[in-house]
Amino acid sequence: MKKGGKVNKAEKAKALKEEQKRREKEEEELRLQREQEERERLERERKRQEKQEWLEKKDRERRGDELSELSQMLEGNYFAVTKWQAETKEKAKWERYMSCNGSPNPSIPQEVNAFINLWREDPEVQISPVMKDIAQALRLIEELECVLNDRGDSEQDEKDAQQDKETLLSLRNLVHSKLNLASEEILKWSHTNADMETGNMKKVIRDSNITLCLWSNLSKNARLKEIRFEDVGVAFELPKQLAVSDIAVRILHTRYDHLSPLSREVQRKEAAALAEEALLVAELEQVEQGEEEGTENGEADAQSVKSNGRKSSMSVASVKDRRSTVSQEPTLDEGENRTETPAEELATAVEEAPVNISPEPVANTPEVDFVDLYQYMPLGGVFYFEAFHLPPQSHLIKGWEMRKILDVGLQAFPYPPDQAQIQSSITKKEEPSSSPPVGITMTLPDSVIFLEDPMIACWDPTALQWRRDGAYEITYDAPTRTISFKMDSFRTFTFLQDSYANVPFQSWELRPLGVNYALLTIIAGLTEVSITIKDNKCMLTTDPRSELSHVSGKWMSVSSFQKALTSSGINIFVNEHSSKYVSITSKDPLTEQTAYEQMALMASTTAFSWSRWNSHCGQEHIVLQACQHLEEGPVPEEAWSLFLMGAQRSQCLEIKEWSDSFSPELADDTEFHSTFLHMLKESMTLAGWRRVQESHYLFTDCVHSLLCATRVLTYS
Repeated sequence: MKKGGKVNKAEKAKALKEEQKRREKEEEELRLQREQEERERLERERKRQEKQEWLEKKDRERRGDELSELSQMLEGNYFAVTKWQAETKEKAKWERYMSCNGSPNPSIPQEVNAFINLWREDPEVQISPVMKDIAQALRLIEELECVLNDRGDSEQDEKDAQQDKETLLSLRNLVHSKLNLASEEILKWSHTNADMETGNMKKVIRDSNITLCLWSNLSKNARLKEIRFEDVGVAFELPKQLAVSDIAVRILHTRYDHLSPLSREVQRKEAAALAEEALLVAELEQVEQGEEEGTENGEADAQSVKSNGRKSSMSVASVKDRRSTVSQEPTLDEGENRTETPAEELATAVEEAPVNISPEPVANTPEVDFVDLYQYMPLGGVFYFEAFHLPPQSHLIKGWEMRKILDVGLQAFPYPPDQAQIQSSITKKEEPSSSPPVGITMTLPDSVIFLEDPMIACWDPTALQWRRDGAYEITYDAPTRTISFKMDSFRTFTFLQDSYANVPFQSWELRPLGVNYALLTIIAGLTEVSITIKDNKCMLTTDPRSELSHVSGKWMSVSSFQKALTSSGINIFVNEHSSKYVSITSKDPLTEQTAYEQMALMASTTAFSWSRWNSHCGQEHIVLQACQHLEEGPVPEEAWSLFLMGAQRSQCLEIKEWSDSFSPELADDTEFHSTFLHMLKESMTLAGWRRVQESHYLFTDCVHSLLCATRVLTYS
């Protein structure tokens, strides 16, 4: 046993030694393998680096030529478009001059002022000729707005712009004044137009711009509760105390909106005051910080700093005071003979209009729910829901028709009766009135689409802003597009929709259909919009619904198309304020604009599409899908390639849209290029490049304008 035990120990020692040698050999082999792999990795890295340097060197060598070619193409298009626009304007001026239709030239203030003065002095009050005059005035207003938008930034242009604004306000006031005079004339003859069944007058007059519903209470029937205008889908509830009063009710629907521009001006002033306050607060904080970090010999200086700090605090307070009185500026002091400011001039429209102006300004308190017109947009026009004292009616006495003459115009009927003026019910939150509310039921205008349940805003004639706290008990039936609500008094109202209900976009695609022919499809937040682009026109080709019949299938310029689509409730366009209300994929503005320019140049040949990796590549880069597409029909999924754009160069990516993770690695057999255009040109056929060269500058400008208006690379 002992000898056997010794043999076992020797065998164990030998086995351990062999195991150790085996492990050492394996470790050596592993070490050699790792060294080999590291050498291979370094070799690959060296080759990759050499290739990278070679590609970068090649890119630098041709950078000047590529940038020069791109610059020539862009500048050539720009000058051609500028020349065409100038010639078009001159041609339009000449055609206007030769038309001799009596309409004033909006760019000549003397002609417009003469038109305003002559129309103001015109004694015509019959509704038919008045509505014809109003249609002409509305066309003039639209033209004047275009002139105003075309003004530059020079000092003279700013003066002319201010004059244009004042002229616009005068025209808008006059339009409403003429409507009041025509309405009064109809109401004076209520008894001759009375309905035989009810004994009251009910009349509807309408054209493409205005729907006027008038009702006169001649019978004083206490049982009367609801009045319906079946032809226009409007009905209102009449409180009992008004059913026995000498009143007339007017529901005036204007498809134009002359109130929101004033509200925007008020909000612009408030924003400017806030910016000034923020600047002063920042200066004060800097002063206080400097005071805390003062040196040992700065005690005297500290006293000066405190003085400056007090001055800054006083400035901030004064700014707050001015901000709180922004809405107070346009008040009207009756009886004073003075020149009104533009805001005051528009406010005087209410003097002859639906409601009276309170001489006391409204404090802009935090409880007031004013509408932010940068976030919400009025749709469908403005509805003036008003009650007036019934004008004196004529009477036959011994064969003579006698009428009491009151040269005061339409007089608002105060309701609730315990309020001297209607404004007091809209300027503060108060206890429920003992007077029953007035109710209204109506079918929404058929020219607009509400993507969400509409909100209601009432006009505050004192603060000159829309408010959301005037209507309650709102019910909306989407299938019939019928809305009902109540108000404490007769008020002017409009319907609101979130301006960015469709933003951000879910995806987008720009696909060529031929030379100077393309299709832009945007799948927005709540709807899909397809825009066909041909030459310098675009057309909505998506929704066949009747609400868009005035837009769908009609070729328009980009500006007209944008205005028509937005006013119909389909807003896919953004502005400098949009990023405050929408979550965006922030990109360098210069890189983004450069991308739109080059995409427009290649829109006849290349298809572009949204990529989910655009939000993973950082602010300085843009990722999108692109490929040459000369055939008809949709782009095959396998045809797309991913491209990375930056300020200095563009490249084709190795990853695909369906890859698991983002990587900026360059695709095989591709190179760097200084421009996106030349990056795509690398894989483009001769037929494709020929299309690029054949693209018309007006088509390129149209595509570029649409891309800049939608900013699909940022808002998707």
